[in-house]
Amino acid sequence: MHALDVLGDPVRRRLLELLADGEQPAGGLGAVVGDEFGISQPGVSQHLRVLREQGFVSVRAEGTRRLYSVNAAPLREADDWLGRFRGFWEPHLDALATEIARGKRARRHDQKET
Repeated sequence: MHALDVLGDPVRRRLLELLADGEQPAGGLGAVVGDEFGISQPGVSQHLRVLREQGFVSVRAEGTRRLYSVNAAPLREADDWLGRFRGFWEPHLDALATEIARGKRARRHDQKET
């Protein structure tokens, strides 16, 4: 399965967003995602299993809890694929940054004159 296929599901993307803040227990992930998406704990577990099998997350046991954390390698695959399209938006962002800087300079200049 391609990285973007895994990331195409909003529940899996949300799980990764939550895990970006650090290691989390399965129960906590299930509570947040279950509330947000209206899915059951077994449904959340299924998404966590896909993420684990595709290498996006690692899991370790701590007593009776299962703690999940992000693995970066599959995210790099998605980033590499998107790389060929960056040219469509990066020049626009660079132009925006230039205009913002120009506006800040103009405001500073105007403030000095008053």
